[in-house]
Parts: sequence; structure tokens; C-alpha cells
Amino acid sequence: MRPAILDPLFSPISGLPGVGPKIAELLIKLLGRETAEDCRVIDLLFHAPFSLIDRRNQPGIARAPQGAIVTITARVDRHQVPQRGKSNVPYRVFLHDETGELTLVFFRGQAAWLEKQLPVDAEVTVSGKVDWFNGRASMVHPDYIVRADEAENLPLVEPIYPLTAGLSPKTLRKIIDAALPRFPELPEWIDPALAQKQGLPSIRDSFHMLHEPRDPADIDPQAPARRRLAYDEFLAGQLSLSLVRQRLRKVAGQPVQATGKVSAKILKSLPFSLTSSQNVAIAEVLKDMAGAERMLRLLQGDVGSGKTLVALMAMAAVIESGGQAVLMAPTEILARQHHATISKFAASAGLGIEVLTGRTKGREREEILERIASGAAQIVIGTHALFQDSVAYAKLMLAVVDEQHRFGVHQRLRLTAKGISPHMLVMTATPIPRTLVLAAFGDMDVSKLTEKPAGRKPIQTITVPMERTGEIVGRLQGALAEGKKAYWICPLVEESEQLDLMSAEERHATLVATLGPDIGLIHGRMSGPEKDAAMMAFKNGETRLLVATTVVEVGVDVPDATIMVIEHAERFGLAQLHQLRGRVGRGDEASTCILLYKGPLGETGHARLSIMRETEDGFRIAEEDLKLRGEGELLGTRQSGTPGFRIASLEAHADLLEIARKDAAYLIERDPELTGDRGTAIRTLLYLFRRDEAIRFLRAG
Repeated sequence: MRPAILDPLFSPISGLPGVGPKIAELLIKLLGRETAEDCRVIDLLFHAPFSLIDRRNQPGIARAPQGAIVTITARVDRHQVPQRGKSNVPYRVFLHDETGELTLVFFRGQAAWLEKQLPVDAEVTVSGKVDWFNGRASMVHPDYIVRADEAENLPLVEPIYPLTAGLSPKTLRKIIDAALPRFPELPEWIDPALAQKQGLPSIRDSFHMLHEPRDPADIDPQAPARRRLAYDEFLAGQLSLSLVRQRLRKVAGQPVQATGKVSAKILKSLPFSLTSSQNVAIAEVLKDMAGAERMLRLLQGDVGSGKTLVALMAMAAVIESGGQAVLMAPTEILARQHHATISKFAASAGLGIEVLTGRTKGREREEILERIASGAAQIVIGTHALFQDSVAYAKLMLAVVDEQHRFGVHQRLRLTAKGISPHMLVMTATPIPRTLVLAAFGDMDVSKLTEKPAGRKPIQTITVPMERTGEIVGRLQGALAEGKKAYWICPLVEESEQLDLMSAEERHATLVATLGPDIGLIHGRMSGPEKDAAMMAFKNGETRLLVATTVVEVGVDVPDATIMVIEHAERFGLAQLHQLRGRVGRGDEASTCILLYKGPLGETGHARLSIMRETEDGFRIAEEDLKLRGEGELLGTRQSGTPGFRIASLEAHADLLEIARKDAAYLIERDPELTGDRGTAIRTLLYLFRRDEAIRFLRAG
């Protein structure tokens, strides 16, 4: 049960003054929650400002710098009302102080309201951005207008928050102001010596300081309030990982006795030999599975480094030991592709391999479920449908999970909750820097695949400005005529007003007009069967050019595709560009990746594209990516169960992550059930950061 002291923070935001159904919808979107019920006061308080407006600058009209936000106290001289029927002419109000004149400009201004706010001859205080034109100062739509004798009510330092379309800064600010007083006095869970040494305020004070910054230093990641909240966030994360690990370790593993009978047949039929890092990874996995404890291992390997084969060797060992293995992929396309790859590799060993996804229905589904329950299906490949209640396994000994960041700690717990305690091997093609591995997967051992399989040729990467798109299309025409296959990646599905980007549908139409009708299209809005059909047509060569959004990013395998064009490459993160590039260069032909960018490039955009030209090493790219844009992005979005921290940042607060890791280990060792005084306070921390799973786990154990 969540402690009652937290109830005010976990009441729905719809209970706050000023939050009607329309505003609630906007807040749900802004805070990244799914439903109104799930969007709580605490989510709003974690929404931190990223900058501030300082209205303390009061230089006088003549000394106001161009483009600066200033506060001016002046006398109203006159109103200039536009003529009737001229709605495009603004309403102007003229003011003066002892230094000069200022014009306030209002488009579609309401005369009655403006006369009431700015009566002639009254002394007023206005605050907003000043523009100079032909030696005259003006302020368009001031942010604030008050009578001079009420100027002390002006907020002189104002935090600036990330917003969503339709939600004004003033509205959000009012709602946050209403939420702050609800924060209760909570028991202290940080060790007093650490709080003193690090200069960390109490949790309640930290939230107040977060939302009431007094100067730019308060917005800095190193501000005491932000460091305090970052530490709490790391501690909650590390504790949940430790608790999960503690429970998973309590459930004994089933030792796997590999005989080599099945794996020898598979290895003998392969047209190539394994790389040395594949051999090392296989040895590590087999050693883990042979012990009495369950394996929990993360297998990191760049695109095309041969992770699937390592997983297959682990599955072979389990089958030799009389067990079953499952491979879970994040999407239907990927599950079917793994099925094709593994069936091809394992054909010589005559294994029973099934594929089960949400689209498997009716009689076919029942037959597959029977084969799984009887043990005839030795390897089962699928999506999360594999862990639904209707699926019963004969003897499940190994679960392989593809693309970790879509399958967090919670799903691992769900598996265990079913009373199944298989060994776990998690594969990710996103090379993750060490600090991030600690933060996200602190509970796992890690194996790395560092070489590319034999025979892979390097991919030539070039950057080309968008103005030369026509030239690229011309060269593409020649390549397609020679029988080559190409991808063309676009950032959006359909036209968006705000961004001047070419959408996939529009690019598809222009390429069809130039290159003819045999061009495929695939994007996230299409249904599963439509995507599969587009992919199959490309694979079989019915279409030679595939226009796509980033749905092809993960794991789609068309070995004879050799050209990758990425449009608006400056809009993609490094890890994503690297993933996309990895879709080509999978066969024995030389491949090319063309990064089309729209100039002028900012510093980060420039750095990103040059790193892509310099290296194909995914681990180096991941380290650079972390430097360029932080960890929230690196593992995909926050909503997909990743450790996308709300306040903490691995770059700014790496020192705190180390301390939190040690603190968590110490706590669990001293008080594994969290029943002591500090343990009870720590439970409050876990609930506050929505780490309830970990607490449920304490009880389940």
C-alpha cells in the first residue's frame, strides 16, 4: 500500500483548480502519461523548468537593449485606434518616461479592455520584449500590464517550462503554483552525513526551489535542489534494480547441461566461422547457465555483429538439456524475421521451431499452443504474446529478449510472477555506454560483440546538402537500373505545418513521378499486414526502392540492399542514424549511406554528421551521442519503460549515480526487507518515484 502521506501527490491532476477536461488532456500529453487517471499531481511537480525570464532589468525606455526583456514604468499619453474595417492595422498605445517614448502594439486589440487597462495619464508598469525600429522603441503584446502602484505583484523572475500546443505558460504556472503547497513533509531517507557533505536540501524544499528559481544558477543541473532530486531518482532506480535482482536470484535457476550435440550440427552447416567475440560471449552464456543461479545477461552488439547466432547457441544448449527456449522481439516484423533467420541456421539440426504473435489466431494458434505445452516446440519466437496467460510451456529454461529498451524491468518481473524462472539473455543493438548500462541495467552482467562477421564490407558514408537532392535521385535511377536495392528514409509520415519537412507519403509520390511506380512505402500508421506486405515486396525484389519512416530502424534484414538515403539527417540522433545505416552493408557488396541535410547546421548537427562519416564503431558513436544529447534520448523515449530520467542527467550527475549504487547495495545488505527506520522512509521514496513494482516484489518474495 502506498503510504497515506503521499495521497495529496497521487491525486489526479483534474482535482487541481483551473484544470478542466481540455486542460487535463493537454497536461496528459505534456507529462507523457497514458490516461487522465494515470496523470497525478506528482507528475506535474516533476515537470522542471529549463530556463527563466528575468524581469528585474528596468533600464528606462531609451536604454532598453534591442530584443531584451525589460520592465518599464511610464505614463500613458494616448491611444491610436485603427480605422473600422482595417483589422490588419494594430491598436497602438503611446507611453513615455523621463528617457523617451515607447509604443505598445496590440493586434486585434479590444478597445474597451485596453482603455480600462491603460487609462490616459495613468502611471503603469509593463514588461515584455523591446524592439527598436527607425530609432523608436516598441513592445508587441506586453507579457504584463499593471498599475505602477501594484508593480510589486509582478513576477520578476519567471521559470520557463517545456510546453505543448494549446497550453499557455501562464496557465501551466498557475496550476503548478496550486500543486506545490500539496507537497507534505516526508521522512528523510538520505543519510545525514551524505546530505551535509553534498549540501542537499530536504525533498520538500527541493521541489519548491525547483519551481521558484531566483536566478540562472538555480536552473543549472548542479543547483543543490536539482542534485538532491537527481540523487533520489538514481537511488530509487538502483534500489528497484537491486530488489529485482535479489528476488530473481532467490528463484533458483535450472542448470543447463550442454552436450554439444545440437550446436555441433548447426556450426557445421554454417558457411562461415564465428568471430572471437562471439566465441567469448557463447562461453560466458554457457558458464552462466550451467550454474545454480539464474543467468541475467545483456548481450550488446552492433548492428550485424551476429547476436542472433550467440542466442541460437544458448538455445541449442537448453535443447540439449531437455528444455525449451523463447525469443521475444518488440515487433511482428522482427519476430517473423528472427524466425526466418533461426530456421535457416537450425535447419540441419531438425529442431521444432514455432512463431507466435498477436496476429496468430484461431485453429493455427491452438495447434501452436498445443505444441508448446507438449514440448514439441523447442524454440518459440514471437512478440509479448509469448507471455500471455493462455501460453503454457512444457519446460521453459531460457528467455531471449531482443531490444532491451522496449522490455524493461517490469516485464522481467511479469515473467517471474508466472512462476517461470528461465535464464534470461537480453540482446540490444544499441551500444550503450557503461554509465548508462549501470543506470538502466544495473542488475545484469554484460557481454559485448565487437567485431563484424567475416565478409562484411565497410559502408561509405557521405553528407550532401538538400539542394542536391535532384542529383541524388538521378544517381539512384542509375543504380536501380543496374539492379541495386535502396532505402529512402524520411522523418515524418505526413506534412506538419510547423516543420518544413518532406513527409514519407509526399516523398514517395515525387519519387514515383521520377522513377516509376515500382517503389514501396512503409510507415508507422500502416497496419501490420500492410507493413509485412511492403517489406516482403522489397525483400523479393518486386520493389527495388523502399521509402520508409524509422520503422525500418530495428532489425529489418534485406541483405542485397546496398544504398541508404536519409533525408533531413540533421533531425536524427546519432544512435538512430547508426541503426538506420546498419540496414545496408549486410551482404557481400560494397554499400553507401547518403545523409541529406538542410543547412545551415548547428554545432551539434555538424558534430553528429562528421562522426557518422568518421566511424562505424557503434560503441564510439554511443559515447559521442551521450555527450551530444544526454541519455533520455539514447534509449528511445521515456515512455517505453526506459530509465529516461525526469531530473537526473548522466552527464551532469554521474558522480551521484556511483554514490547511489553503493548506497543501494549497502541498504539492501543491511535491511533486505526495508523494515528499519530508514527502510520505511526508502519505501516512501520508491512510491514517490513510481517504483511500486519493486515494493510489490518485496512482499511477493
